[in-house]
Amino acid sequence: MTQAAVGILMLDTSFPRPLGDIGNEGTWAFPVHMRRVNGASAQKVVHEDPRALLDLFIKAGQDLIAQGCVGLTTSCGFLSLVQAELKDALGAPFASSPLMQLPMVEATLPSHQRAGVLTISQDSLSKAHLRAAGAREDTAIIGLPKVGAFAEAIFGDRSEMNPEACRTEICETARQLVTRHKDVGAIVLECTNLAPYAADISAITGRPVYSIVSFLNWFQAGLVPPRF
Repeated sequence: MTQAAVGILMLDTSFPRPLGDIGNEGTWAFPVHMRRVNGASAQKVVHEDPRALLDLFIKAGQDLIAQGCVGLTTSCGFLSLVQAELKDALGAPFASSPLMQLPMVEATLPSHQRAGVLTISQDSLSKAHLRAAGAREDTAIIGLPKVGAFAEAIFGDRSEMNPEACRTEICETARQLVTRHKDVGAIVLECTNLAPYAADISAITGRPVYSIVSFLNWFQAGLVPPRF
């Protein structure tokens, strides 16, 4: 059976990509093609306005479509801001951000619960990002430490990461999310680099956790559905 290939618009980074990360081909059970968007650093996309880089993303997306990709995504949840512009410019199914799962996840929860977000940068994740993803503006959000193993590795584009230090601070931050917001019944991971820690987050919080992995598995499954 032919599987639909997904094109991944990758930020211009060099930090490690462990299994479970969007940039590790071993994460995916279907074909993926990756295209680096030169100049689109994590710093520019998260802390500045990624719409300034729109032309670069369009060109890279067109290249992926020319390679045979049926649907496209990105390696950063903050790119929900360009969802509308890119899907129209590319003329193909486009899933910019794991944040787009928020409405669907929330619809599955009991009415007294809501979905919460774990992000790499709470200061930068705005109501505009949530609106662009179709999510509630009052979504519960918590960010990882600004000075911490994970954020420093990503924004500093370090060649090495300390996975145990990252796991510890990620799990502790997730625990704080459900402690502060007791009505959070599920967690969505904004950052695509958090997916390797999803099982740990679920174990410590007792909540379902949705990441770029759950999002793209759903997205790809509909591009060319299996025949039974």
